[in-house]
Amino acid sequence: MVTGATGGIGEVTARELAHQGAILVIVGRNQAKCMSVVEQIQQATGNPNVEFMLADLSAQAQIRQLAAQFKQKYNHLDLLVNNVGGLFIRRQESIDGIELTLALNHLSYFLLTNLLLDSLKASAAARIVNVSSDAHRGNKIHFDDLQGHQKYRGFGAYTQSKLANLLFTYELARRLAGTSVTVNALHPGFVASSFATNNGWFWNKVYPYLVKFIAITPEEGARTSLYLASSPAVEGITGQYFIKQKAVLSDKASYDQAAAKQLWQMSAALTGLP
Repeated sequence: MVTGATGGIGEVTARELAHQGAILVIVGRNQAKCMSVVEQIQQATGNPNVEFMLADLSAQAQIRQLAAQFKQKYNHLDLLVNNVGGLFIRRQESIDGIELTLALNHLSYFLLTNLLLDSLKASAAARIVNVSSDAHRGNKIHFDDLQGHQKYRGFGAYTQSKLANLLFTYELARRLAGTSVTVNALHPGFVASSFATNNGWFWNKVYPYLVKFIAITPEEGARTSLYLASSPAVEGITGQYFIKQKAVLSDKASYDQAAAKQLWQMSAALTGLP
């Protein structure tokens, strides 16, 4: 399963996994776009075992519906790539009343992964791949204002969510120790895509122009996701952060186990998990 798979590195990741013969589920929120991408992947790879499941991953009810739909059809899950994400310059809230960056970039990873853990554990050797970003460096989790009620900065909310991805990855790895499930995170690089172009004229007009000169292609950006998803070289490796297919140290704040536990507890409360 690959989330955020109707464009950018998510679409490339899905396509290349299909090339490798995967039975693949892509997740998107737009039915027409999902249908188009599935058809393109099937035609490009010759793999008929590609389907989509619809979900707006900022909405918890839809995440729960997605997990239930998957479990009705499949008895195990070998790979979950949490790739969906967004940047929102102006503060917005999800349908659940949660700040949208937190809801989409972190809580979707947290809730969907936890709901699919039984399916992952039923696999002989399952992998969870969390797309984070090196933008997490130099940040911290603002536990006293997690949702930006008092002070909201769009890019600050984004970088906090990317730090949250790493705290979640490392805490989950500790909790899954001794199981057949591994979990790792990655920085894909600065990728040329439609990311963040939903934020007004600068992001829609100027930002894509700048991207053309300094960003890497989605194909390049997907390489580390694909490496963690399918390479035998990382079999059994868990709780690591990768850049350019190499394990590296993330920011010091991401290794704070007390912060990871606090974030887990707050995330569980926000998603109604025990």
